[in-house]
Amino acid sequence: MRDPYFPKAGNGGYDVDHYDLTLDYTPATRRLVATAVIRARATKDLSAFDLDLAGLHVDSVGVDGRDARYNRAGQELTVRPHDDLRKGRVFRTTVRYSGVPGTLTDPDGSAEGWLPTADGALGLGEPVGSMAWFPGNDHPSDKATYDITVTVPQGLQAVSNGELADRSTRAGRTSYHWHVAQPMASYLATVAIGHFDITRSKGPGGLPVLTAVDPTQAKASAAVLARLPEIVKWEEDTFGPYPFSSVGAIVDRPDDAGYALETQNRPVFPGAPELGTLVHELAHQWYGDCVTPKSWRDMWLNEGFATYAQWLWDEDHGGDTAEKTFRSYYDAHDSALWAFPPATPSGAAHISGSPVYERGAMVLHKIRQKVGDKAFFALLRAWPASHRYGNASTADFTAYVEHRFPDQDFGEIWKDWLYGQGKPAHP
Repeated sequence: MRDPYFPKAGNGGYDVDHYDLTLDYTPATRRLVATAVIRARATKDLSAFDLDLAGLHVDSVGVDGRDARYNRAGQELTVRPHDDLRKGRVFRTTVRYSGVPGTLTDPDGSAEGWLPTADGALGLGEPVGSMAWFPGNDHPSDKATYDITVTVPQGLQAVSNGELADRSTRAGRTSYHWHVAQPMASYLATVAIGHFDITRSKGPGGLPVLTAVDPTQAKASAAVLARLPEIVKWEEDTFGPYPFSSVGAIVDRPDDAGYALETQNRPVFPGAPELGTLVHELAHQWYGDCVTPKSWRDMWLNEGFATYAQWLWDEDHGGDTAEKTFRSYYDAHDSALWAFPPATPSGAAHISGSPVYERGAMVLHKIRQKVGDKAFFALLRAWPASHRYGNASTADFTAYVEHRFPDQDFGEIWKDWLYGQGKPAHP
């Protein structure tokens, strides 16, 4: 597994099935004491294997209850188990580690990893930030279930993905155990530690909704978060059944992170989200979280779909039609939009660039023009259903579209809009 843009991220030879993370964090000292138990299956015979872990001190490593030798080189933690692992064997690796988790800087300049906040911390992982706070196979192609238990000083809260399975307090510290039953890519895992107003309600079909809002953002967030169930219902009608066991949002302070992120089933927002941003991050639950890219080159399959979701929301709620939005982007004199094709960003620093988002959405609009509304909206539901909880590449998507519409020729759309350099001829 070598990612074209992040060649050091991810490791071959095994497939992770489950992460059991036990994190004890003290904001006053920023010190983390943690244990990760990683259940994986060997995909080939292994005498050693690598995990991704940036910074932090490794205290011990064991495999299936026996001490293992290990060494570090950059973000690679190389583990040599006592006995070789045969292909097909399921094994458990236990890593005990501690220290002050670091904040990483992306190639595009944004901060990820472990972000200290005014009253706690925020763990964000896209694209390779999760290795700042737990060891693992930090690549979107290896999804797993999770148990994340976070212990913090009493009075603080710890919010993560999935469902709150247990909460207990002893000796002045409170532990929150979150369980993630559906497969999740490592970049979608999150932990938010601090003071939060936590609200539980029900969404469409009784879907549990949990929002955690920094008290300083509660007033500004109230109106938009009240529309969350309505947005999920509209997205279910448009994209198919909601893929996870609960939904919600984490709203921290505006300066805690410079961006919103589609962390699985509970997106993170820096301050009160705008309505369009909430629509976008919730659409990612289908496109990105349920169907996850095989590599970071395939990012437009996340962002193009979520951006087009915003266009469709506007179209259905008295705003501009998607056609008008498409035309406005095409007619604008914005050279950045045509800087590179959506399917082949020009480097790691550009996987979140405008062509990935807006031009990615334009590819979808071209498909819609080609096949007509009825067939296109059926495609929007069929694509995440057919790859539910799995991974997909751009090639998988184009093949899927061509198989679904055998009488149509998509060659020009792929050539000009998806893979083509520069601005296509007038549509």
